[in-house]
Amino acid sequence: MMPHAEFLKDVIADLRIAVSFVTILPVGSSKPAGDGAVARATWALPVAGLLVGLFGAFIFAVASKLGLTPGPSALLTLATTALITGALHEDGLADTADGLGGGRTRARKLEIMRDSRIGSYGVCALILSFGLRWSALAAIADPWLVALALCAAHAAARAGLPAFMSLVPPARPDGLSASAGSPPGRSVAVAFALGTLCLALALGPGKALVAMILLSLAGLILARLVVRQIGGQTGDTLGAFEQLGEILILLVAAAFQMGR
Repeated sequence: MMPHAEFLKDVIADLRIAVSFVTILPVGSSKPAGDGAVARATWALPVAGLLVGLFGAFIFAVASKLGLTPGPSALLTLATTALITGALHEDGLADTADGLGGGRTRARKLEIMRDSRIGSYGVCALILSFGLRWSALAAIADPWLVALALCAAHAAARAGLPAFMSLVPPARPDGLSASAGSPPGRSVAVAFALGTLCLALALGPGKALVAMILLSLAGLILARLVVRQIGGQTGDTLGAFEQLGEILILLVAAAFQMGR
């Protein structure tokens, strides 16, 4: 059995990798990315997402305290979470939309996805993503409920990434997803458990179940789409998956809130 000190050291290292992988926070990493450390650390992605959600929740609460209405507060919140992540997932969503929508062949789609320029499909995808998330947060309005929804969305949206990386093969042999490696089953299971727990605690069992079903369906549809069109997943498609998860969870939270 691994000594407690060594186990704790590995947990902290994984947390640092996960946070540095999906945010611009200067936490550093004590393990090299090329030895499978990133794949093993994917269990901690929901924890990194929870941290991002807490930053967003803090900004919404401060904005509300200063007298701003839910609309501007929600916009500032989305700007904060995009800033903390370096708009990593938004960039992935835009590139995925441009590649899948703009290319005719597999090679051309992958080429478009690597192009730093953004096209009309990417612009439309970003408008929809920000618009849907903004409207959901503005509809929820209450700072405490917004905090719960944000934490659930950011944690659970990233909780499915290890499974997506494990089940869908990389589209390129040299891309970010391929270099990260395939997460082991233990990391997939722990990430799923953490995401489920965050959903259940933040939204309640009923809303959590609805969100999980929608997120699973979205993941299956995206997986089928990328396998058919580009042969597998890339770092960009992982970003698109995360954005879909955020959108769906926030919409579920807003729908139930509005139904009260």
